[in-house]
Amino acid sequence: MNRLIKKANILIEALPYIRTFRGKTVVIKYGGHAMTETALKERFAEDIVLLKYVGLNPVIVHGGGPQIDKMLTRLGIEAKFRHGVRITDEATMEIVEMVLAGKINMEIVELLNRHGARSVGLSGKDGGLLMAHPLTAKSWAKSLGKDLEGDDEGDFGLVGEVQSVDPSLVLKLQQDHYIPVIVPIGTDKEGNTYNINADLVAGAIAASLHAEKLVMMTDIKGIRDANNRHLSTVSRKDAQRMVKKGVIGEGMLPKVQACLDALAGGAGKAHIIDGRIPHALLLEIFTRKGIGTEIVS
Repeated sequence: MNRLIKKANILIEALPYIRTFRGKTVVIKYGGHAMTETALKERFAEDIVLLKYVGLNPVIVHGGGPQIDKMLTRLGIEAKFRHGVRITDEATMEIVEMVLAGKINMEIVELLNRHGARSVGLSGKDGGLLMAHPLTAKSWAKSLGKDLEGDDEGDFGLVGEVQSVDPSLVLKLQQDHYIPVIVPIGTDKEGNTYNINADLVAGAIAASLHAEKLVMMTDIKGIRDANNRHLSTVSRKDAQRMVKKGVIGEGMLPKVQACLDALAGGAGKAHIIDGRIPHALLLEIFTRKGIGTEIVS
């Protein structure tokens, strides 16, 4: 009986959050081990379906770097990076689009639908969702909060950054009770296709939708301070200060920048959580303590 009462108490703890967030949009950047380990993929799908059934409107943006690397290796194509950015020529872009849109996106949609959701896969090219222009070394350095000394406006190839977001298709799908699952690929007015950092796409979409929350699923617990202590809450100004001082490592910078972009664009809060924890989304959204770091305005 005590075990049953404990379960009831857990549900009651979630009640005020369900009441507060009902009808609100939550943008989730899906990545890390949660995308590759079978058990974690199942837990992720259960979390998303529960969010939808209790009245939230989840929107998913996913990456797929490891899967792209695996396909390139199979095809005998060397993956090339500069400053952490995948150099993307036309042949690589075809593979990126094939893996992200033709494989990973379809697998996520199938997974969610199998668990009782109604989800739809979208590319940023669909309905003019993501307009992009070429990413330069200068703009990437800004995202990293550092100078790339000795580098010019180096060409990353068909790597883009978000120029504008038209959320009308996403809003229409939400009105029809679908869960959008978005590939981080955009296009320009000339019809060129661009590979875009999924973290930054998630931030831009959260801003355009004025989402209640942006949640970044990663393989780390969240943000740590200069003394390596985990921080459960950080203000936007403090996060900006930590970026300038170099406290936040380079691998985390695009994620933190995406959070800052979302907040600046009107999102309510941003969260960085460890997706290796089963049911990480529910624990962050529906409990008092959460499990990661929340960044607040």
